[in-house]
Amino acid sequence: MDRSFQTRALLPLKPSLLFAYSQGDLSQQEKRAVFLTVHDLGTNHSSFEEFVNSACMIEIKERSCFIHIDVPGHADNAPNLADSFQFPSLQLLGEELVTVLDFLHVKYVIGIGEGAGANVLARFGLAHPSRCLGLILINVTGSAASVLDVFKTKFISWKGDEVGQSAEDFLLYHKFGYQLVGDNPDKEKIVSEFQSRLHSSLNSKNLKQYVKAFMSRKDLPLKNCKVDLLLITGIMSPYASVVEKLYKDLNKEKVTLLKVERAGDVLADAPAKVAQSILLFCKGQGLLTSVAMPGVDRNRAFSTSSGGSTEGSTGARRLSRGMSMEDYDKPNIRRLSVTINEQLPPIKK
Repeated sequence: MDRSFQTRALLPLKPSLLFAYSQGDLSQQEKRAVFLTVHDLGTNHSSFEEFVNSACMIEIKERSCFIHIDVPGHADNAPNLADSFQFPSLQLLGEELVTVLDFLHVKYVIGIGEGAGANVLARFGLAHPSRCLGLILINVTGSAASVLDVFKTKFISWKGDEVGQSAEDFLLYHKFGYQLVGDNPDKEKIVSEFQSRLHSSLNSKNLKQYVKAFMSRKDLPLKNCKVDLLLITGIMSPYASVVEKLYKDLNKEKVTLLKVERAGDVLADAPAKVAQSILLFCKGQGLLTSVAMPGVDRNRAFSTSSGGSTEGSTGARRLSRGMSMEDYDKPNIRRLSVTINEQLPPIKK
């Protein structure tokens, strides 16, 4: 990581610590895409750090900044949260993510969240649409936990501050779904790697609080979302049908759905497909326009000849000889501008 820092979020529940880790130079945010990530249950910022550092993300990483969030008590080797600490709801976590942006002087971001983290970021986008250029939500759940889900989690064993077998099984299924069913040759490797992370750097007592917050979530009113959405799920994910149902209920002009075959954990199983979909989504927002799509000749894509131009869903922009790659990547935020109606009377002081 380039640098890390700790910021105390301005939540009404004190002390509520969020850790934020940055990749990329935030002082160059005017010329780069800025992403805000929130992790799923049973992991922390490391899941997105590994994805961003993968080979398929190299060009995006070079022209972007990433802010990875650890929810309270989920930093590596974090101590136990105080017994008096009230873990915030997913709604409160989402609403207060803006304090991190304010602390870092970041104007707006593209959100990328997975599972419980996708739910948190969706609530951020709903609460602060002017600070969000778009949301990329992996295995997001739009409804509250069912009565059956809540009933099942009451029987999860945590063995005090340790993750018991039933809790571990719940997290494995939540993360990998049907990859662990049948004769999957990679099953043992998947389980072993997840168990190693679960029992090494993560605080089990704090993890339990995040699980409880996820199971206590309220309905997510994404129909009211004002920003563009990219929903991603794996066919083998336990939430595939949930994501597809959510997609059917949303405005198709605002949302795109990507279903990845033979995948449960899409970040690990199909990082190249996820990276490509992120790039396409960002180009549609006027971001990362200088990054060529896989299989597209770079010289042709950025031709500066008299007839050469690059088309995006937000309009055509030509890369002139006097424009650098970084300038070309500057976010196009015209859709966030406010037009003043001159017919309205002036505000009286």
